[in-house]
Amino acid sequence: MAIVSRRLWRPLLIACVVIAAMVAGFLYLTRQKPVAVLVAGAEAGRVEMTVANTRAGSVAACRRAKIAPPAAGRIEKLPVKKGQRVAAGELLLELWNDDFSARERVSREQLATARARVTEACQLAEAAKSEARRARQLRDQNFVSEQAVIRAEADAQSRAATCEATRTSVGEAQARIAASHADTERTVLRAPFAGIVAEINGEIGEYLTPSPPGIPTLPAIDLIDDSCIYVTAPIDEVDAAQLKVGMKGRITLDAYRGRQFTGHVRRIAPYVLALEKQARTVEVEVEFDDPGEARHLLIGYSADIEVVVQGRDKVLRIPTSALMPNNRVLQLTAAGVLEEKKLGIGLTNWEFTEVTSGLAQGDKVVTSLDREGVKAGARAVAEAKGNSGAATGGK
Repeated sequence: MAIVSRRLWRPLLIACVVIAAMVAGFLYLTRQKPVAVLVAGAEAGRVEMTVANTRAGSVAACRRAKIAPPAAGRIEKLPVKKGQRVAAGELLLELWNDDFSARERVSREQLATARARVTEACQLAEAAKSEARRARQLRDQNFVSEQAVIRAEADAQSRAATCEATRTSVGEAQARIAASHADTERTVLRAPFAGIVAEINGEIGEYLTPSPPGIPTLPAIDLIDDSCIYVTAPIDEVDAAQLKVGMKGRITLDAYRGRQFTGHVRRIAPYVLALEKQARTVEVEVEFDDPGEARHLLIGYSADIEVVVQGRDKVLRIPTSALMPNNRVLQLTAAGVLEEKKLGIGLTNWEFTEVTSGLAQGDKVVTSLDREGVKAGARAVAEAKGNSGAATGGK
């Protein structure tokens, strides 16, 4: 009986071992494979709280004048061309003004005549004054009568009045010259400052008409002072309340991708723009710290600004892309399991978030949260940097 039982036990044991091996093999083959994830390490670095524009801004010049002569007329001289650099006071455009120039010449001739009359009248007045003085001396010696003295003194006073009247005519002639010159200058357009001619609307021989009141027309000359440029951009009214003049900022341009220019806030508009179907915004101007670095930029380039409101150095930070709602992250543990962590956070921006509690330096957090199977409790493995083309750590 014992021999029979021993013979039955051995096949049974072998069968159990085979079944157990099959079950283990099945579980091994059907077990869930680890999810490949991108991770970044919590590390020390700088985190900034920034404010950015809501719509694209643009590069603008500190001075830009769209000018035209105040008078109407035919263009006689146009010595400048588009793109030409001009000095302050340089002639840009001149209308036909021969009639005004002729009147100015007549006024100058009249001034010369008036001055000659002043010389004549005042010399006669001086002579009459001397005659009156001589008559009084002769009267005192009883050589002439009192009546002769009275006539001499009256003639001297009359001559003196004539002298003063002619002096007044000189002033009138000078005023006529100034008026004629002003009329001439109304037909001449000069550069109010040094700059570059951006646009010319008109050709020699064409008739130029000033803008009627309330009806804007194209300027004759568009002059830009490109020695000083800045970026103007709209900031949401909520964010604008945090800004102050002098705050540091960064400027990026579509024309120079990957390059940043440093600047500072030069002006915050004292009013809010309320455009239809758009958020209320405040225009903010950021000036380049290095004008020479920005001298080659074209006026009108689209640009974005990012103003640094607050910043902290050497704080524990993680990429903001690793942050889930309610300040949660998925940490990849040493055992290869994803564990959900609740964090305390400080400053944050689009790139980095400051961690005040919940992680230690060197802990790995998942940044590829949109991948399938990425959830708390899942087994995961960090994907090599070369496989994704993206960095796994913050900079």
